[in-house]
Amino acid sequence: MADPTILPPPPPALPAPPHHTVFRGPNGIRAGWRVLLFLIVVAAITLTMSVLIGLGLRLRYGSAAGQRGLGFNTVTPFGLSFTEGMFFLITALAAWIMSLIEHRQWRQYGLPLRRAFRQDFWIGLAIGFLAISASLFGIFLLHGFHLTGIATHGAELVKAIAAWSITFLLVGLAEEFSFRGYLQYTLTSGIGFWPAAILLSLLFGAAHYGNPGESKSGLLSVVLFGLLFCFSLRRRGNLWWAVGFHAGWDWGQTFFYGVADSGIPPYHNLFNSTFTGPQWLTGGTVGPEASIFTPIVLALVAIVFARVYRENLYPTAEPRTQTSALGPQPSA
Repeated sequence: MADPTILPPPPPALPAPPHHTVFRGPNGIRAGWRVLLFLIVVAAITLTMSVLIGLGLRLRYGSAAGQRGLGFNTVTPFGLSFTEGMFFLITALAAWIMSLIEHRQWRQYGLPLRRAFRQDFWIGLAIGFLAISASLFGIFLLHGFHLTGIATHGAELVKAIAAWSITFLLVGLAEEFSFRGYLQYTLTSGIGFWPAAILLSLLFGAAHYGNPGESKSGLLSVVLFGLLFCFSLRRRGNLWWAVGFHAGWDWGQTFFYGVADSGIPPYHNLFNSTFTGPQWLTGGTVGPEASIFTPIVLALVAIVFARVYRENLYPTAEPRTQTSALGPQPSA
């Protein structure tokens, strides 16, 4: 029989509650501060590259060229490829630096190289081209859109196909990774996937505000594009479908059909085309993105996509074997 005079051992002491501050939460440095650090890194890389390019131009062409800058026309394939390629390089490099700080792998931010140009990309590319074709076909049925002839011929056509294909691949990579790569991953860990998606899609629309000839309906469509791409990221777990769709839509819009893209006129396009009718139908100066048919087409794509891809593959947890320089990080 147990001796009643002997007291049981005291229960183990509970761990002290974590010390939460405006900088640190239950999982380490808060997501907002990591986003701020990412933006600081982006700014630093951009400034460094600008200085290096300016010095290079001065050494090559003299001080006047250095002050004048590159002077590329971003409507051309070369100019747009340069600006979007640099945009992608800067944000990808900044995300890589953050991956080192956070002890993550770069592929976790949405563009795993092992999935590059696989099935998701090509399906997205085809659907993007079919989507812009469907939007223009709807405008055509209401007598608002007509193809009027071939604009580019012969060797120039071959070069234009190659140039615009490379260009819009870079556009897709740059814009998808910049708005739905590191930022989406990190904000998801702080405020949840869809709040982050809505916020970044609104910023995606705001980034197009300065385009020539842009309109409120056009900006609304840009936000809807952003939400569709976030939905594809949620279901497929990576951005390759969105990159393909983005490239296919823009390639079809600017090069194949020769219509304005977010207010930017076409250049070295395959077909010449004309629009006639009210702005709600044709999109006006913005192009078909501001047409009533674009939100309808995007909604149909989202419905079909949801029925084909039913499982959410975006990561909700990840094993950790190392301690991050920023402390334990919440999973996306």
